[in-house]
Amino acid sequence: MHVALATSSQLAADAGAEVARQGGNAADAAVAAALVSLVTEPGVVDPGAGAYALVWPPHGPAVSVDAGIEMPGRGLPPDRFGSGLREARLDYAGGVTTLVGPGSIGTPGAIAGLARIAVRWGRLAWSDLVEPARRHARDGFPLSFAALRYMEHAREPIFGWQGESRRALSRADGSPVGPGDRVLVEGLADSLARLADAGASDLYTGELGRRLADAVLAAGGILTREDLAAYEVVERVALEVEMDGWRVATNPPPAVGGAVLAAMLLLVGDRPHGRWTPEDVARLARVQEAALRHRHERLDEAEDLPAAVRSLLAEAVPGPLRRFVTSPSTCHTSAVDGDGLAVSVTLSSGYGSGMIPGGTGLWMNNCLGELELNRRGVHGWPPGRRLPSNMAPTVARGPSGERLAVGSPGSDRITTAILQTLLAHLRLGLPLEEAVAHPRLHVALEEAGPRALHEPGLPVAALGMPRTEMPVHAMMFGGVAAARLGPEGRLEAAADPRRAGRTAIVEGG
Repeated sequence: MHVALATSSQLAADAGAEVARQGGNAADAAVAAALVSLVTEPGVVDPGAGAYALVWPPHGPAVSVDAGIEMPGRGLPPDRFGSGLREARLDYAGGVTTLVGPGSIGTPGAIAGLARIAVRWGRLAWSDLVEPARRHARDGFPLSFAALRYMEHAREPIFGWQGESRRALSRADGSPVGPGDRVLVEGLADSLARLADAGASDLYTGELGRRLADAVLAAGGILTREDLAAYEVVERVALEVEMDGWRVATNPPPAVGGAVLAAMLLLVGDRPHGRWTPEDVARLARVQEAALRHRHERLDEAEDLPAAVRSLLAEAVPGPLRRFVTSPSTCHTSAVDGDGLAVSVTLSSGYGSGMIPGGTGLWMNNCLGELELNRRGVHGWPPGRRLPSNMAPTVARGPSGERLAVGSPGSDRITTAILQTLLAHLRLGLPLEEAVAHPRLHVALEEAGPRALHEPGLPVAALGMPRTEMPVHAMMFGGVAAARLGPEGRLEAAADPRRAGRTAIVEGG
């Protein structure tokens, strides 16, 4: 099978290429790469993550796969909520405070979501797709560039409080693992072997799930066996917008990232033309500010999120947002194949809880402790409610039969990174690699007012708001991964230099 893949690390890219050579398609390659990312990039993403995916089959509509983190706590008394939490302060991205520990762990969905993609759209057996990740867990793995950078900030405050977690990220003398060191996580290979043999369901209704839930509950968290057993992957109709003859499909509610991206695509109108002008960059900044502010004020705590998203998109053309415009831990994999299947998968475990429950080797998320996504308060959602998410995996079809899969990590920079990549590639005609590497801008909504953070190389003289120039290819601007099938059957892939991502193209298999 001809497959092009862009992902977060060389190990993940190699896994995608390996299964493609075995006859796997874009779905198989994306799942194998994502599983390796979950295992080998602690802190960036962990096995106890959530996931969202967009899959556009060769025939039929685009499908959103919702495997997002869910609020746990089924069957628990009220006094259990609010417990099991530790504050962690990171000197990261200007300073971040988050809550970690067992009480920060939400019901994970990534493993279930990846299994759904494999069964629905893949060709190979699930066990074949798990094998590269299991092998790395057995033999040990070096930390990726992004994981090493993150551990500079997170090892002590997040991954240092539990002995099992701390040992996995330490050398024999107790010093932090560094470049070239191999990380071995006790129990991880056994858990992956169990998932390969018994299926992903073992994490939800089997022995592995029981061990995980019992350990989290005993440590003061609120994840129960009932939460895992009740978890369901949900397939939804994608949000679609038109852009220069392309049909762009992205993530619908309960995630909010896709809605914000769709609104931004509508708000930019028919600009820019040919190249970025100072006026175009100023418009881009106003579009970002309008959409992100609308999200902050009206989406993050909405009781009826689908209705709020419909209102947002209605206002984007030509309502109040248009009038305003005219006067800010995750990894991603994109894959396409020669048959026209496009798959875009984003994974997130927040900042990481720092906990490996019950000797499973499976680090868990801290999505209940992400203060920026839980503005209703810690444990403020009812059990069973999907948590808000910035993730916006995106797929697109061009007027001549082209296929594009694109996405990014980066918190609220996810949507702005994808927006600018789409504009650079689809509208300005930059080659895919240049579009991904092109200088970016992100409007941060600070207490003192909006501030434009930008990389060198953009004409920013007309911004009309305070601005801060960041280094070239600053990691904070996301890590776009994009893969494309051209009308002549030519495959391309581009991975963001900001995260040292990697690509693979397999011609036949």
